[in-house]
Amino acid sequence: MKHLHVTCAIIEHDGLILAARRSANMSLPLKWEFPGGKINHGESPEECLRREIVEELGIEINVRKSLPVTTHDYPAFKVTLYPFVCSIGTENIVLHEHSAMIWLSPERLHTLDWAEADLPVIRSYLAEYTALP
Repeated sequence: MKHLHVTCAIIEHDGLILAARRSANMSLPLKWEFPGGKINHGESPEECLRREIVEELGIEINVRKSLPVTTHDYPAFKVTLYPFVCSIGTENIVLHEHSAMIWLSPERLHTLDWAEADLPVIRSYLAEYTALP
């Protein structure tokens, strides 16, 4: 089974979180996800994430904090996600791969049809988010 190592960005801005919907021609079509992508050989997860966000959204991000790494088995492949909480460096987002994006409050993240691999990332983020004073 193919095993992918993928970064993802939980991008925070003004108390909201960015979610991106996969396009109809991507694997896991029309599922929502945190943007990111496959780690190249010799690339750190943080380098990968910065590169992928420029490629996918056309913006710079500030990588602030890592969350626990998670692995999910889909029927055709396995994915290990390296999630990072980020802030936006530039605000002019242009979707190069995704079909839609939305800014949601953390409490509303559960309202979207997420890719299954992102669900533990959401739980981990919310556990930390709700623990803040």
